[in-house]
Amino acid sequence: MKLYYFDTLQPRKVCAAAKYLKAPVEYVYVDLLKGEQRSPGYLELNPNGKVPTLTDGERTLWEADAIMCALAARMGSDLWPHDARQADVIRWFSWNSQHFNRAGGALYFEHMVKARFRLGEPDAAEVARALQDFRGYAGILNDHLRGKRWLLGDSLTLADFSVAGVLPFAEGSHMPLREFPEVSRWNDQLNAIEAWRNPYPARQQDAA
Repeated sequence: MKLYYFDTLQPRKVCAAAKYLKAPVEYVYVDLLKGEQRSPGYLELNPNGKVPTLTDGERTLWEADAIMCALAARMGSDLWPHDARQADVIRWFSWNSQHFNRAGGALYFEHMVKARFRLGEPDAAEVARALQDFRGYAGILNDHLRGKRWLLGDSLTLADFSVAGVLPFAEGSHMPLREFPEVSRWNDQLNAIEAWRNPYPARQQDAA
C-alpha cells in the first residue's frame, strides 16, 4: 500500500489513523507547494488533484474518511466497527464534512493556508462567518460529548479521528476551542495518543 499525503488538514487524520493501526503503508509525500498534485502521474491516481490518496494493489482510493475505513478494515480494527455503530460513524462523517469541518476548515484556510501558500490576508467577513458557524457546531459537539469518553461512547472509532481532524490546527486557525470544555477534554484525550499527536512519518529532509 502507498499513502500519498501532505502535511495539511485532510491527510493528517489519515496519517494518524495509519500510524495508530500500524498499517504497512509506504508514505509518498506530495509537495503541494511545488504543484506535484497536478502532475500527470498523480492525476491518474486522483483526478481531483488532492491529497490523500491510497493505492493498494490495483485499488485506488481518495477521500480521507474512505481511506481510513479501508485501512481499519485491512487491519481488522474495530476503529471501523462491523455492527450497528457503523451507521453512527457514517453519521459523524457526514455531519463533519457538511458542518464542523467546513467551519473549522474555513478558519484554517483563512489563517494558515493563505499564509503558507501566499494567497493574501485573511478575509475578515469570511473569518466572522466561519467563527459563527464553528461556535454553533462546536456547541452541538460539546453537548453530545457530555458524559461520553468518545463520540460513540466508551470506544475510540474513526468518527473521533474524522471529526477532530481540524482541531490540531485550532491555535493557528484561531478556533475558540477553550469555550467548549467537553470538546477540549476530548481533544486532550486524542492528543494523549502518540499517533494522533505525531502522525507524519519521518522524512529525510526533516532529519537534515
